[in-house]
Amino acid sequence: MLEKTIRGLNPAGFAMVMATGIVSIAMNVQGWDVGSSILMWIGIVAYAVLVVAYLVRFVRYRHAVATDLRIPSRTFGFFTVVAGTGVLGSRLLLDGAIRWAEIALIVTTVLWAILGYLLPAVAFGARKDEAPLRTADGSWFVWVVATQAVAVLASSLQPELETWRTELALLAVFCWAVGVFLYVAVAVFVAARLLFSRPAPADVSGAYWVAMGATAISVVAGAHIGDMTDVPLLDVVGSTVAAATFLLWAFGTWLVPALLVAGYWRHVIHRVPLRYDVSLWTIVFPLGMYGVASRTLGDTHDLPIVDGIGHAEIWLAVIAWGVTFLAMVWSLGRRLSARDARTP
Repeated sequence: MLEKTIRGLNPAGFAMVMATGIVSIAMNVQGWDVGSSILMWIGIVAYAVLVVAYLVRFVRYRHAVATDLRIPSRTFGFFTVVAGTGVLGSRLLLDGAIRWAEIALIVTTVLWAILGYLLPAVAFGARKDEAPLRTADGSWFVWVVATQAVAVLASSLQPELETWRTELALLAVFCWAVGVFLYVAVAVFVAARLLFSRPAPADVSGAYWVAMGATAISVVAGAHIGDMTDVPLLDVVGSTVAAATFLLWAFGTWLVPALLVAGYWRHVIHRVPLRYDVSLWTIVFPLGMYGVASRTLGDTHDLPIVDGIGHAEIWLAVIAWGVTFLAMVWSLGRRLSARDARTP
């Protein structure tokens, strides 16, 4: 049972850490300290378990990993380890764990630098008989999220340290800018695929919500960049970043009704069953990140309406996390029961 589970792990497994980390941050923003701490520790435990599981999978089941790399819809799921590490590091920083946050930033940056070139190259060249455009889907936006996760953690750490402030500021602005350009590129690919090669209802998974989550984390990154200290670079890019953060928030907000309609089209009109899988966490993550982004933007620019939206969204994110977590536990319980029933 365990070996089969490890062999069949979804590359996007760290989406659970992403979702748990950001909902923990959202609860911290709301002042719900106990709940935030509980989710933080759940995220830490999940991260440790997943790291061990994926290392075992890489060592013992390399053929399964190679197969994932040849399927673009699964390839970009590997970016969840980058985003998950970054989000968890940002949460640890809220508790004053600066050294752990520094370690998380180093790991996140190294993984992003390696996977940021490796995974797209593998995905684009995996199948010579099929154009990359035909495989573009919502999971590609995790590439953007991973990039912005580096920007968020670097910009959050920058005011907390006495050294390396200039370097951290440069890293944060660099990754934020790259993330914005990547968002535009991925959005063009995905939009073209949806227009010219209509996906089946079963293919329109929760991963498309990451399109909204990517705008939200870009907003959070931009806001933290504006809060950095002793940064002459902000004299050059500060106004651009500030303006872009609001535009990104507006576009992400505009996407929400479209994503809800897509879910209705998939599950109600075409009756695709709603079962637990990893993609559900890719819905929870954007909800939490959008809530944090809205509260951050509303507080920074004195926009009570935007701040109020953030309050409501965080409630939705917490509920969504709880429902998804229970669904995960229920799914695991059913699998264990089925195994016991087959055992003589």
